[in-house]
Amino acid sequence: MQYCVVGMKNIPGFNRRLLVAGFSYLITGQFCIGTVILLILPLAAFLINLTAHMAALKFFPRLGLLDFPERYGLKRARIPYPTGMLSAATFLVLYPMIFSIGMHELGVILAIILLGAVAFIDDRSPLPFSLRLSVQILIALLVFVAGSRIYTLTGPFGGYLKLDTLLLHLPLVGSLPVMSGIFTVLWLMLTINALNWFDGIPGQVSVLSTVGFLLLGCLTLFRSHQPQIALLCFVLASIALAAVLFDFPPAKVLMGDSGSMFFGLMLGLIGIYQGGKVATAFLVLGIPLIDAVFVVMRRLHRGSSPFKGGRDHLHHLLLQKGWSQRQVVVFTALVSAVFGTTALFLTTVGKAVEIAVLIVVMIIIHRYADEKK
Repeated sequence: MQYCVVGMKNIPGFNRRLLVAGFSYLITGQFCIGTVILLILPLAAFLINLTAHMAALKFFPRLGLLDFPERYGLKRARIPYPTGMLSAATFLVLYPMIFSIGMHELGVILAIILLGAVAFIDDRSPLPFSLRLSVQILIALLVFVAGSRIYTLTGPFGGYLKLDTLLLHLPLVGSLPVMSGIFTVLWLMLTINALNWFDGIPGQVSVLSTVGFLLLGCLTLFRSHQPQIALLCFVLASIALAAVLFDFPPAKVLMGDSGSMFFGLMLGLIGIYQGGKVATAFLVLGIPLIDAVFVVMRRLHRGSSPFKGGRDHLHHLLLQKGWSQRQVVVFTALVSAVFGTTALFLTTVGKAVEIAVLIVVMIIIHRYADEKK
């Protein structure tokens, strides 16, 4: 079973014996304590978040934690909001059971808490975009300095792009690879904002996150042989699945920025944890990431700010085309599942080709959705 832990030797806090024992049972059929943890922890994550959401239905209205449909011209009763903090809190409770807490893990915990606090305030009373952007940069830097970073990227046609050739020496934290830091910050800001902008329809983010974490978990388990990261993915998938039961249209709750940004941060981090498997993470998140790029380009072309809200995202266009919310959610989830699943079996060159195909597909979908009736 040494083969199963090759990809995990540099991960802080990795309990090799426990994870190897657990997956040994899945392969050989021999019972062990590790297996119980591997099977029970995702189930526990689902049940905890399920219970928390059920409690939110009862107590959030009493606490005044309800959404503001009048801001968007909607005429319906107010519903519990933002429930995304419940998903983040569930993860923070279970995180120490996956990793022993060191500097690396502490950086992730502090980043989630800071992001959640600012997002919660913004959900209740919108904050200036400049402040939210500054906090996102700070969070990405915090995660990077604490140890979540990529040192090399695999080129689409072979070879490696080294990100640790230029070092910045700082007191207390030591030497930091500058290019790695720039890439990490930009990547995490992209995933955080792409998922946040994608939250224009209830259930879109939670469904996509469920699919994404499941696919990334399978990749880390069967291709990268990183059982602990796979467990992390499956726990996050279970948390997202519990949220789906409450915010799938017609929604009983809304997760808000505190949920979409949390899932965006964690999906981005999984791509880093996998040792630079950013191409696979990109394919799983292809629709919101490419849609975000298209929207920014379109707004810049019109001379408007790319950071102001609007109704020019793909899901808005499909709704205007006459699609129902459920149809949009299911469609985007299916496209992500198809491209993400295919990526599990492709080489680096194949993934580069598939990314190009996905971009073409997104262009076609956008043109269809943007056609005048």
